[in-house]
Amino acid sequence: MRCPKCGTLEDKVIDSREAKDGSSVRRRRECLSCNHRFTTYEQVEHEELRVIKRNESRQPFSREKLIDSMKKACGKRPVGIELLEHAADAIITEISAAGYREVPSRVLGVKVMQHLEAIDHISYVRYASIYREFQELGEFISEINSLETRVPRDVKQPELFRKM
Repeated sequence: MRCPKCGTLEDKVIDSREAKDGSSVRRRRECLSCNHRFTTYEQVEHEELRVIKRNESRQPFSREKLIDSMKKACGKRPVGIELLEHAADAIITEISAAGYREVPSRVLGVKVMQHLEAIDHISYVRYASIYREFQELGEFISEINSLETRVPRDVKQPELFRKM
C-alpha cells in the first residue's frame, strides 16, 4: 500500500478489525520509511455488476453514483451520510443475493425508493418524483397521500405487485 505522505510502498499492518457490519476490513498501517500512520479499508471485489438503463444501454454499476443520487434526494434533510452508505451497502447486497449480473435501472430505483421511504419520507418523495418522472402537482399529492395510508414495508420483503 502506498503511503499517502511520502509515497513509498513499504508499510506494516498495526491493527486489523471488521468494519461496516463485516463487509470490509479496516487496517491501520504504518509507513516503514516516514512512520506515518494511515487507515485502509478492504472489501470483497464482486463480479462487475452492470446497470441496464432505460434506453437499453449498459454501464458499470457505481456505488458512488448510487450514494450521490440518494444524497441529492436527502439534500438539506437530517439524514447522515453513514445511513446512506449503509442503505447503499444493503441495496448492493440485495442485488447480489438476487443473482443479478446486469440489473435493470428500474429494479435499482425501486430498491432505492424502498430504503429512502424507511429513512425519510421527504427524501423518498423527492427521489420518486425524478424516478417516476412526475409531470403534474397531482402526482406529488397522490404519492404523499399514499405515504400517509400505507403501512411501511420491510425492505427485505419482495414486491409482488408493481405499478406500471
